[in-house]
Amino acid sequence: MGRVILTAVLAILTLVMCAPIGAVQAEDQEELSVVTSYPPSFFEPFRKAFEVENPGIRTTIIQRNTASASRFILEKRGTSADIFWASSPDSFELLKQKDELSKIAARPTGAPEKVFGYPVNDPEGYYLGFALSGYGIVYNAAYLAQNRLPVPKNWQDLLDPVYSGHIGITSPSRSGTTHLIIEALLQTYGWEKGWAMLSQMGGNLSTVTARSFGVAAGVAQRRFGIGITIDFLAKAPDFAGGDNIDNIFVLPPDSVYVPASIAILSRARNKKAAERFVDFLLSPRGQALLLDPAIGRIPLAAHLPTAAGADGETEGLFKSKTFDPRLSAERYGLINLIFDDYIVRRRAALARLWKRLAQLEALDNQPERASTLARARRLLGTPPLSAGEAEALDRSLKAALPRGMARSPEQMQMARDLRNTIEHNLAMVENLLRTAAPPRDDIGFNRDPR
Repeated sequence: MGRVILTAVLAILTLVMCAPIGAVQAEDQEELSVVTSYPPSFFEPFRKAFEVENPGIRTTIIQRNTASASRFILEKRGTSADIFWASSPDSFELLKQKDELSKIAARPTGAPEKVFGYPVNDPEGYYLGFALSGYGIVYNAAYLAQNRLPVPKNWQDLLDPVYSGHIGITSPSRSGTTHLIIEALLQTYGWEKGWAMLSQMGGNLSTVTARSFGVAAGVAQRRFGIGITIDFLAKAPDFAGGDNIDNIFVLPPDSVYVPASIAILSRARNKKAAERFVDFLLSPRGQALLLDPAIGRIPLAAHLPTAAGADGETEGLFKSKTFDPRLSAERYGLINLIFDDYIVRRRAALARLWKRLAQLEALDNQPERASTLARARRLLGTPPLSAGEAEALDRSLKAALPRGMARSPEQMQMARDLRNTIEHNLAMVENLLRTAAPPRDDIGFNRDPR
């Protein structure tokens, strides 16, 4: 009997002693909340390695695309998110303008102040670069071979009519990655020429995917052969959505390179843990993780053999002309609005009109017909606002509009004006092409195809 009582007492003492220890451990563990646009294949190695080095911190990841992540931070003012971690610099600039970011001290990585003409860290000290991202073209070699298509080597190649119906992209209003590419093209080639390129590229689109990872997935599944995307999405196992081993990602000579960044939010509840996460990301071990094939980024740490250098030989958009993230953030909403109305919603019309124009230009044209076709080409590539008109707009009409927020009467009127201008221009192009069609209707130009 005594032995039974002794055993029971020992069991009770064990429970009493162990329970408080477990409770203390749970209570003592700090919480760190990270908002990121990166897929699990990217962030999980960092999360696990960080928690191994910091067992007292539990990291929660809030994974959303860049545009949605920015809105989440702007709209959820009562939340406890601590860190914003993404690739799109204009999103960081937008959050900085909205006072959503805290000052953050640079870490010594040995990286130069600028890479390809672009600052690695925010000059005002609100976000830090931790890696380089490459923006380019993903293609499926088997698809191209089957359709007898050449491999595209640069952005200009994507304007070739041979690619009509073979290119996929997502809307910049849904993807910070795509927004950056669109903005970079506009800043590099100028407003008018940039929109003309986008219109012609729009005429070659097969589809506009709902999410940025849908581009790589579509290429992998051979729904279309070519996509415009970022390096880590091109072959990410989370997002490719199929047998993505056939996806080939190329950085064309005029590639877009930009630092991927991290920032601590101004309303962060655990800034101490956030600072430790930034320390880890820019530490030798954190930088080495970037070389993992599932992550595939260019580290900034100078001690690594593939780190970015100050005098790299790669020519890029940001090397030939410095990208202005402030300009991008200022007109973020306007670019998205024009792209959606001009490219996304008019995709079928652009495809038909650009195809008809190319067929007519291939004919042996007389000077008068050639002049008419040249006018149609100019008009087809004309944006609904000139560069001067876009610059003169009030900032409130150009800024990003959070989802769910009602447009002001002025914003609604501007949207109507843009839509009417686009419809008017396309109708004029239709008439010009009909006028330029040969008397014999061998290819059906004189029939209204709508």
